[in-house]
Amino acid sequence: MRRASWFRNPSTALIVVHLLIRLTAVLTIPRNRRPTAAMAWLLAVFAAPIPGSILFGLFGTTKLPLQRRQRQRQMTSLIADAATRRTGSRDAVGPPWFSSLTRLNERLGGMPLVRGSRASILPLYDDALASMTAAVDRSTTFVNVQFYICSLDAATTPFFDALLRAQQRGVDVRVLYDHFATTRSPRYRVTRRWLREHAIPFHEMLAPDLEPGKRARPDLRNHRKILIVDGTVAFMGSQNLVDATYNTKRNLRLGLRWRDLLLRLEGPVVTELLAVFVTDWFSETDEILSFPNAPALAVPATTAATAAISIDCQVVPSGPGFDGENNLRLFNALVYAAEERLVITSPYFVPDDSMLYAITTAAQRGVEVVLFASEVADQVMVFHAQRSYYETLLRAGVRIFLYRKPIVLHAKHFTIDEDTAVVGSSNMDMRSFSLNLEASLLIRSRTFVAALGTVEQHYRDNARELTLDEWLRRPVASRTFDNLFRLTAALQ
Repeated sequence: MRRASWFRNPSTALIVVHLLIRLTAVLTIPRNRRPTAAMAWLLAVFAAPIPGSILFGLFGTTKLPLQRRQRQRQMTSLIADAATRRTGSRDAVGPPWFSSLTRLNERLGGMPLVRGSRASILPLYDDALASMTAAVDRSTTFVNVQFYICSLDAATTPFFDALLRAQQRGVDVRVLYDHFATTRSPRYRVTRRWLREHAIPFHEMLAPDLEPGKRARPDLRNHRKILIVDGTVAFMGSQNLVDATYNTKRNLRLGLRWRDLLLRLEGPVVTELLAVFVTDWFSETDEILSFPNAPALAVPATTAATAAISIDCQVVPSGPGFDGENNLRLFNALVYAAEERLVITSPYFVPDDSMLYAITTAAQRGVEVVLFASEVADQVMVFHAQRSYYETLLRAGVRIFLYRKPIVLHAKHFTIDEDTAVVGSSNMDMRSFSLNLEASLLIRSRTFVAALGTVEQHYRDNARELTLDEWLRRPVASRTFDNLFRLTAALQ
């Protein structure tokens, strides 16, 4: 049988293959995907059908493998059941819109709003490390460590020494860290060797797994930063367990240092954060941890913390293990609820369309909207993608303050009016909404927001305000790079 002439001609065959790929892309890529992301992927596939389709096969889904998502649902159900049986108060807090939002968060993430917790704000890098070290030194039963980047270096050595002392006196110590982020750290081998030599149990979160049914998009990350001690004290926020320079040659050469914000927490919120750690440990090890001596979920504690602020709060876990984007839903709802003032601090600000519309709409309806970002950044692509949004924000009336270099403002929090705040590991970018496992803390407390306002005032005092006139005068080359990397940010 003679083959068709088009099949014998390589050029014709390639054209047919390209057409089939493009047709398949049009039929499959837009399904259940944001229009901006779908358009970006379609452009990539149409521009280079074979490389584009390979990239889409590797990076086209934002979800974890089915097995891990099933484990997340299992743990969320267990957490929700425990919350239902708790003895703490479930009285409504705040206005109706806030109670409605906390019900949404509980439905999505399983964690209820809890009352009677206390929070201390740690805005200085070294103070946060010292506070965590002191807490570990006071531990009696267990210490659970979970950080995106975990590095044994000159700054963190006292913390690691405290872990070893805790283990030697019989405390159960466990460590989780993100595989990709930590293995890229200059001190990775030293850190891993130290943990092994001292027999401290540790696991790398989201390490590559080629086993069928366990393969995942290779750039999914566990971005959470959590420390839990004895079920009574916890820390969470934006700071990694690493020196403020991150020990990289570039940062040391440029004199870059990170400024973060961490919370020290006591009360029932600690048990909610413990549930997040237990879920991630289960996902990595198949082991469900039990802490019989830890306080029951959402039962208000009675001890007081020095210099701590009383808060009503709710832990909101998010990431590709959930069916929806829990943090994006929370952030959008809060932005639309703002009536007087909205202050956003985010080192990586690459919003999706819904978030951009929410923020610009808030500014246009008279809400004072302030964005704190950095004058310099460590992520070139994200930095330029972020800058592509500045003109739209400035034209809408958003005030943008750029924290002066060489400090990289890495804190992640925002406040709404005078009594509501969110602090955590989540940036306001599409990666944090879709690809990273994050932990956010929704807080209702006028006193806490006032204290956080003092931190925000420090940002303002050490930043310069960006004006629309200045921004419109930037070079054409800079605009081109900004717009180009904005397109890549949509490839989710």
